[in-house]
Amino acid sequence: MSTLRARLQTWWHNRLPRRDTLTLNQRNVYILPTRAGWMLAITLLLLLVASINYQLNLGYLLTFLLAGSAVVGMHVCHANLRGVTLHLNPPSSVHAGEAVGLEIRLTSERKRTRFGIGMGVIGADLKHTPLAWTDVPAQGSTTLQVSWPAPGRGQHALPPLNALTLFPLGTFRVWTVWRPASQVLVYPEPESHPPPLPPGEPESGSSGSARVQSTGEFDGVRAYRRGDPIKAVVWKKAAQAFAAGRDELVSRDALSTQRQQLWLDHAQCGHSALEARLSRLTAWVLMADRLGLDYGLRVPGREVQPDQGPSHRARCLEALALC
Repeated sequence: MSTLRARLQTWWHNRLPRRDTLTLNQRNVYILPTRAGWMLAITLLLLLVASINYQLNLGYLLTFLLAGSAVVGMHVCHANLRGVTLHLNPPSSVHAGEAVGLEIRLTSERKRTRFGIGMGVIGADLKHTPLAWTDVPAQGSTTLQVSWPAPGRGQHALPPLNALTLFPLGTFRVWTVWRPASQVLVYPEPESHPPPLPPGEPESGSSGSARVQSTGEFDGVRAYRRGDPIKAVVWKKAAQAFAAGRDELVSRDALSTQRQQLWLDHAQCGHSALEARLSRLTAWVLMADRLGLDYGLRVPGREVQPDQGPSHRARCLEALALC
């Protein structure tokens, strides 16, 4: 039965279009009694039978009063979710083993507050990823954070989400199923204790006499160039030049300059297993970026030329994720 239920749920979810913005209406909002609602229905049936059997006018009054309250609660519960607009902000990339944070904005144009609206991932373990609850102000919006355990590396479609409410009595459950169109890129998990960065490779036409130090710098200095990082400036020599009346700045040779380049090569990272190699390369990319070095990446089918900065780091991590 569980297998059949899972297949029916998958079939139903696959029929729903993917979109990052969903406005809830009568076509995509569903309602069913909760366990408390079924217990209330059985109780009302027993009260009705007892009132008929013993001709109790107060029993009739209590039965129909409770039944009327349940019917009104059903309409209020359905209207509490209907008309809300859900919008998903594209999720940020994460590393394998981390949770993907899904930021969802709920907007209401009606002149009353929506109470007790919950969001969650369908099929997720509620003990580890519980539902997130919020109230939507009248003619306003609010934001919810929903977490989803990231699967292995690669480009992944987001799982179906559901929005639900039990307001006001908890006797009815109103919900919707939402399939976002956005995808999330999951990078490999970085190695916890990676070895030092590999030595630089001589550039074509260079003598290769310079050596890369553990700090990622070459011996010697060169004239300052526009765009050089401030931390690369040799301030001691700059002070001497200023004292002599010269306006000259010099910078330490970095890995992006004339003699050697740092290449992070998939074929030379010391592991036989693919995932272990990608994990080490990921750690090296993060290490080189933290040190402010120029570095290139070689993976099967792709080569990223040496550079530095957040965009270059993202390109390298994307290449590792899709390798």
